[in-house]
Amino acid sequence: MQLTREQFELIAPLLPRQRGNVRLDNFEVVNAILYVAANGCKWRALPSHYGPWHSIYTRMSRWAKAGVLDAVFERLQRQRLMQVRIEAVSLDSTIMKVHPDGTGAPEKNGPQAIGKSRGGWSTKLHLVAASACDVVTWSLTPGQAGDGPEGRRLIEAMGGPQEAGEVALLMDSAYEGDATRDLAEQLGFVPVVPPNPQRKQPWSLDKERYRRRNEVERLFRRIKAWRRVFTRYDKTDVMFAAFITVAFIAEALRL
Repeated sequence: MQLTREQFELIAPLLPRQRGNVRLDNFEVVNAILYVAANGCKWRALPSHYGPWHSIYTRMSRWAKAGVLDAVFERLQRQRLMQVRIEAVSLDSTIMKVHPDGTGAPEKNGPQAIGKSRGGWSTKLHLVAASACDVVTWSLTPGQAGDGPEGRRLIEAMGGPQEAGEVALLMDSAYEGDATRDLAEQLGFVPVVPPNPQRKQPWSLDKERYRRRNEVERLFRRIKAWRRVFTRYDKTDVMFAAFITVAFIAEALRL
């Protein structure tokens, strides 16, 4: 995907102002980043008409570390969610394999969200979605991390429902533990999650509401269409998270 000038103007004010004699403007840089994100290529394989690959990589790295990309996503997210009546949100996680190039981050960068699970080195993306297009909040953990603890952290970070009336929290059986359901209820959500068949006192599942949990699966499918998200090539969380954020931004501008 490449942004049109009209789409770019929606986020241009949120990007750092360019000063002096700068060879590449932000419009060109954003589209170069989108090319790498969509095609999953190495930075050195970026077509020359986008400009020097190292200059583009450096600018993306600066934006990622300074929180610029997060600010752009949060602005678009707020604008989208203000237009949507939220009756349910879905919590889920998905695994991204880590390419050998994505391992071996220098120790000075601290621990990264990379772990070894049954399928090898991987990173797990945890996400709360308001629809098949709208992200509420998300995080990264090593691939072997459990869903329940990180799910509870995201629920707490999200806070209680902002909408009047009941808001369902749709979750699969990985979140059916008492701690997760109790936290959801304390914050004002209605947990909708299938009980473990071995529970002595299982609850009834609202199957009509639970069908909407496919929305988070569809959102994962949209995001994983971006090859630099589907497979992790980045050694550091900050750069991998930046590619995920770029994908979220592009999907929001596509709508």
